[in-house]
Amino acid sequence: MSPNMVLLITAGVLIAAGIYLLLERSLTRILVGVVLTSNGVNLLFLVASGPALGAPIIGVNEPDRMSDPLPQAMVLTAIVITLGTAAFMLTMAYRSFQLNGHDEAQDDVEDNRIRRLAEADLASQSYDEGDEGSMPDEDDDHDTEGDPSVVQDSEYAAETPRTTQTPQSAENEEEART
Repeated sequence: MSPNMVLLITAGVLIAAGIYLLLERSLTRILVGVVLTSNGVNLLFLVASGPALGAPIIGVNEPDRMSDPLPQAMVLTAIVITLGTAAFMLTMAYRSFQLNGHDEAQDDVEDNRIRRLAEADLASQSYDEGDEGSMPDEDDDHDTEGDPSVVQDSEYAAETPRTTQTPQSAENEEEART
């Protein structure tokens, strides 16, 4: 095997292992998955940049014997981004451990509701079987004056009192109470 093929296989294994760990519930494993995936992608960048040649400095090497500096700059940027992401994820895992005693990601309440609906194969309440296939156009004018479920702006303004107080008016009210 050529060295490039070994590096490609190594990058593929790193990315595959990283994605597998990203699908776990533990934030620590997710963090390791992010780092492994990032290292695999960085390795792919370096392999794709071609063979290592001379330093890309004009006057030191001939232009056809210089390495391409762009993939190296992209890898350096990716390393910095991975460091920031790892620090953030490590902070989240530590805070989760402080609050809950474990670092597992919690399910979202809405996700659970949608999963139960999908398992029961039920349609949501907003789905109207009679309107199957007909979508309202954006250009359609909708008359909502007689619809009690739509609150008109004038009704909302009449029902909601305006409570904008300045700090001085709040102090004056307190003084008036005493």
